[in-house]
Amino acid sequence: MVMRLDKVIFFEIPADNTARAMEFYRSTFGWKVNEIPEMHYTQLGTVDADRMGVRGTPKEPGAINGGMVERSRGLANTPIIYINVKSIDEASASIKKNGGTIIQPRTPVGNFGFAAYFKDTEGNTVGLWEFA
Repeated sequence: MVMRLDKVIFFEIPADNTARAMEFYRSTFGWKVNEIPEMHYTQLGTVDADRMGVRGTPKEPGAINGGMVERSRGLANTPIIYINVKSIDEASASIKKNGGTIIQPRTPVGNFGFAAYFKDTEGNTVGLWEFA
């Protein structure tokens, strides 16, 4: 039996001062930034893609793009990785079965998809992503 590997597809960096953090990542690493003021969110492009955001497909194999959120709006004080799963509900059941804890259940994110958050057995906050 071949086990399906769920991939890390996105990351999110919390910031106390998003303008300062955007400038840091833009100047230091050359990342592209795209602010979405109505969502209090900034997309971060680390590699060329067909479009920004979680739905964008990076043009380099193995590369991912990400986002930035105001720390007060986020769930963690450290960066979060997002794992793409076919079903958040199924993944959540597996997480609980294996000793993890769901800290935010499946929640819609605009018309893009759904997110959920869990703590693993080591106390790390990790995101789940399910495309709409």
